[in-house]
Amino acid sequence: MLKDRRGLDVSTDNPEALAAFDDAVDGYVTFHIDTTKRLSEATKADPSFFLAQVLKGGMALLSLNAKNLDRGKAALAQCAAVADKANPRERRHLEAFEAWASGDIDLALRIWELILSVHPTDLLALRLAHFHYFWLGRTARMLDSVVAAAKGWKSDTHGRSWVASMQAFGLEECGEYAEAEHMAREAVDYDRNDRWGIHAVAHVLEMQGRTSDGIAWLDRNAGAHAEANNFTFHLTWHRALLQLEQDGPDGLLDWYDTKIRDLSSPLIQALPDLYIDMQNAASLLWRMEHLGVDVGGRWKELADKAEARIGDGSNLFTLPHFAMALAADGRFEAAKRLADGAAAISGATLGPVGAGIAAPACRAAVHHRRAEWKDVVANLMPVRHDLWRLGASHAQRDVLWQMLVDAARKAGEDDAVKTLMVELTAMRPVPAEQRRAYSRGA
Repeated sequence: MLKDRRGLDVSTDNPEALAAFDDAVDGYVTFHIDTTKRLSEATKADPSFFLAQVLKGGMALLSLNAKNLDRGKAALAQCAAVADKANPRERRHLEAFEAWASGDIDLALRIWELILSVHPTDLLALRLAHFHYFWLGRTARMLDSVVAAAKGWKSDTHGRSWVASMQAFGLEECGEYAEAEHMAREAVDYDRNDRWGIHAVAHVLEMQGRTSDGIAWLDRNAGAHAEANNFTFHLTWHRALLQLEQDGPDGLLDWYDTKIRDLSSPLIQALPDLYIDMQNAASLLWRMEHLGVDVGGRWKELADKAEARIGDGSNLFTLPHFAMALAADGRFEAAKRLADGAAAISGATLGPVGAGIAAPACRAAVHHRRAEWKDVVANLMPVRHDLWRLGASHAQRDVLWQMLVDAARKAGEDDAVKTLMVELTAMRPVPAEQRRAYSRGA
């Protein structure tokens, strides 16, 4: 029996299939544009390669798009035909993906953690757990999971620097900025295309208010955009936020059109409504408008895609961004259906968060567009300390805090503004009143 690049047994005796599968896992972890192609090469070389077939089905789920759910479930169901060759670790991966497809992400995480407890160098299990902890907002678990697994890696195990980048990002989200920056920079020194490591450093620099350092860092590592998937737009979004804070919004509309939401890009044409791209775009447009920029008709194409996704609860953090787009384009009835759909999301893991957090956040976005300031406060103020349950990072969720502070100020709720400014200052090393988005709140 062959072993993968980290020494784990696999259910194929075809070296070509294994090499392609290893390339696919590496590509998934490093946001490489050819990940799906590599995986197809693995299953083509050995159609009975169980774990490759499982991941092929799982890739449909990783799109976080409900229209791909049935396709993913069908592909996972077909894996039973080649399960006789699979080892216990590989079969557990199938169980985890099936749990995710059924809406029980907590069960999927327990299974991936079980795999890691026995096989800490299972990079696929580690990254999938990291992914889900992030999108559930569970930053402490995101960090602890990597720290525990990293103890089972040798310094020369293939992919060890990527594990360091995951740990660095967990440290950053937990507020351990110095250690996070040091670890991520070392990882990027080892692999100049370690996009998650580049991303982790960018987060540290943004959270610490080191905007010029952040811009220089992202510009210096711009070569990592080559052969990257849509994550390249997210890295560019981070640079836009740093520029917005340092210099204001001048010139960022052109940046938006050419670097973040370039509709002529083959990446966007292939995945026109990818969740992270929609978040990047809506968030940046909202932030620019908040600072007085007329963004013209740019909301319309986002609203078109958002309306087509009403009822899709695959990623809760995307929903308020859909609501921003729909409301900005005047589609208030559609925005109401979106919020009602958020309240009705099913699934053991996401269902309660959809009703309790996502729906109020969607309604707040609509009320803000309609200048119904007190209604924004009524929806967001009670759930502000639970917004982390929508997932994403502190930097990404900040747009909802900006929305709340702005509405409280315009509603004349001075005590609420003072409270929020104190809380925001406690959340970051930089006092809220020194940040451009909150200067009026001060």
